[in-house]
Amino acid sequence: MNATFIQFGEIEIDGVRYTQDVVIAGGRIAPRDKTPSKKHKAQFNGHTPLSAKEDIPWDCRRLIIGTGAEGALPVMPKVHKRAQEKGVELVIVPTPEACRLLSQADVRTTNAILHVTC
Repeated sequence: MNATFIQFGEIEIDGVRYTQDVVIAGGRIAPRDKTPSKKHKAQFNGHTPLSAKEDIPWDCRRLIIGTGAEGALPVMPKVHKRAQEKGVELVIVPTPEACRLLSQADVRTTNAILHVTC
């Protein structure tokens, strides 16, 4: 899978451009549904965090979380706890680095959540 951070608010995966957050599971790309996490927005200065209530693709050995162009996406503590319980390695880095890591990863064992803005 070839992932590239183009600019703030835009990534490209295998030649297709995305302007919204995406979830990658088993090589399949879908939009991220932030709805379950929006209720925590006020706790994080207006940023919708990644919460364990979202549909996180845990069926992997490694989960790459791209935290945005500036690395501002908050990841709630329960996400860390759930990863530990499931034996999933969390890699939490700004989205440009997450794209580089994803491009080198085995999609059979690595899933990702990529935030495209902040």
